[in-house]
Amino acid sequence: MYGIEAAGTSYNLGSHASRFINPQKGVLHGSYSYLIQKDGQIMPTHSIAPGMDYPMVGPEHAYLYDTKRVTYDNINDKEAIFGFTMLSSLEGIIPALESSHAVGYLEKIKRKIANKIVIVNISGRGDKDLHIVKEYLSKTHK
Repeated sequence: MYGIEAAGTSYNLGSHASRFINPQKGVLHGSYSYLIQKDGQIMPTHSIAPGMDYPMVGPEHAYLYDTKRVTYDNINDKEAIFGFTMLSSLEGIIPALESSHAVGYLEKIKRKIANKIVIVNISGRGDKDLHIVKEYLSKTHK
């Protein structure tokens, strides 16, 4: 099982929301988990997906990471947009940008999963994110 985090625009602090790139535990909002921090200070994050733009991972994901029951990886904003446009154009399903990270990850591992059955959980509707995708594509396709 894979969990996909948001690599944003780069791996520099403030440009991503991947808590497992440099896993560090700390406390935020009274919860002890993995978070993006520097010298004990919570760092800003970035993700094209609003629901992934957060410095801490929930306790369930921390447990799954610690027990190695889930493999965590990440993709950047461009790869997430690819997942969004691919599923929208091929299947007519407009995924939320959060789910688009998982869809985009399929492209990254397609050789590894060739001839295998793959299940991707699509949670949420993408119509709420159309303005974000439109803005991103207008900036990158000039």
